[in-house]
This record gives sequence, C-alpha cells and structure tokens, in this order.
Amino acid sequence: MGMVIQRFGVYLVALDPTQGHEMRKTRPAVVVSPNEINRTMGTVIIAPLTSRKRAYPFRQNTTFAGKDGQVALDQLRVVDKTRLLADLGPLDPHDQPSLLAKLQEMFTE
Repeated sequence: MGMVIQRFGVYLVALDPTQGHEMRKTRPAVVVSPNEINRTMGTVIIAPLTSRKRAYPFRQNTTFAGKDGQVALDQLRVVDKTRLLADLGPLDPHDQPSLLAKLQEMFTE
C-alpha cells in the first residue's frame, strides 16, 4: 500500500461485512493507533465518524470536511490496511487532545 498512514488521519474505510450493532458501510474513520503500529503492522485501529449525534459518553464531537458529526470511540475496530481506501486529511488538531483523553478514560475506568 502506498499510503502513509498517520495517527489522527481520517481515511475512507470499507467496514463491511459487519455483524450485529457494528457500524456499517464505507465511511470516514480516524486512525487512533500510534504511528509505530501504523508503520510496522498490517492493521490499524480506527474509530468511525458518524453524522448522527448521540449523547453517548465516548463520542467526540467534531467537524470534518464541513460536516458536524462525532468520532465513535465506542466503535473502535482493528482493520487491515487494505480497508483504507483514501486519505481524506487530518482530524482538526484542536480535537486530538480530547480524543486521546477520552480513549485514556475508556481504558482506565
């Protein structure tokens, strides 16, 4: 794959096939795995973006490409890099620290 995958990059990701309550279809997602993992492994950890806002504790409000939405940290997935179809650009730098804080909170409770 020729794409250099960066943490906090937003990529168009093919999530299907899915099961149950997993987010479906091809949609933007933020890479949350550290760059060391992104460089050395064939998989990355992603959090899908959604335009449907929910009052869930582990959703991060954001604006990307002019659209308001949320990063669904409750839908974290490990995906093969071949599922990443296009680089859509970086997540707003102002959203990155709070995204990391929410991830840390999720795994330390």
